[in-house]
Amino acid sequence: MEHFRRFRFGAQVAHASHGDWAATARQVEEFGYSTLLMPDHFDDQLAPVPALTAAAAATTRLRVGSLVFDNDYRHPLVLAKESATLDVLSGGRFELGLGAGWQRSDYEQSGIACDRAATRIDRLAEALAVVKGLWAGGCFSYAGRHYTITGHPGTPRPAQRPHPPILVGGGGRRVLAVAGREADIVSVNFDLRAGSVGSHIGASGTSEATAQKLCWLREAAGPRFGDLELSVTVFVAAITGARHDVAAGIGRGFGLPAEDVLGTPHFLLGTLDQMADDLVRRREELGFSYVVFSGGSWREMAPLVARLAGT
Repeated sequence: MEHFRRFRFGAQVAHASHGDWAATARQVEEFGYSTLLMPDHFDDQLAPVPALTAAAAATTRLRVGSLVFDNDYRHPLVLAKESATLDVLSGGRFELGLGAGWQRSDYEQSGIACDRAATRIDRLAEALAVVKGLWAGGCFSYAGRHYTITGHPGTPRPAQRPHPPILVGGGGRRVLAVAGREADIVSVNFDLRAGSVGSHIGASGTSEATAQKLCWLREAAGPRFGDLELSVTVFVAAITGARHDVAAGIGRGFGLPAEDVLGTPHFLLGTLDQMADDLVRRREELGFSYVVFSGGSWREMAPLVARLAGT
């Protein structure tokens, strides 16, 4: 199969468990997760750069990464330098996730201008070029519409070669096109162009909508499509013996029938056997091998991770 890869799992964590961030990171590692990932918002969460640095220092094998940095919050030269430093200090365990930005409340609270999506995506594409250029080492210059770099030495160099894996996340055609051309990992998401989460995003996350996004991604990636690692974030995951009833309840909040909730790759419900079967099927049909659990479900999903990681 074109996109068969062994499963690996990420835990998206924003807060310390019982106030002990180091212990949280070590538990994520002990449970067999590949990566501890952090979102990038201005609400009640730890700041990602120092928290990821601390998580890497508290563990030995666990990878750390962003899911995802909002490109508008950091100049790409700053991001490249901080990310390279994190990669060096972690011994080459960093993954850079970058997105165009979407959460309108962050922009409103911070006063950062929320430009139209097309502008933000164009800026993301330029930022990726800048980060890659700086990570390559040597004297780097860049002149774009949004960013200008003049003779920067590109230091420090990241530990990983040619550079840390770059993940680009999104759910619209244009951002997925950028991901297809530039990323190593693509996280396929709901379409969040409205700037908030609610029932209006439900239809954009169904299995049919996701298959359409993968067609867009394939078109943009061309021959490199087979080299991409495909990732999906599971926002609701629960072990239950009554998964249809639970799916019906979730569906009422997203405007979806229970069957669509059970089919979308962004939800995972059922017994351990049912969930394992669903993940294997989604890998076969859609190519998703890098599965990230969000919303605090990473502890409950530990038995599933132990069963499938590396298979």
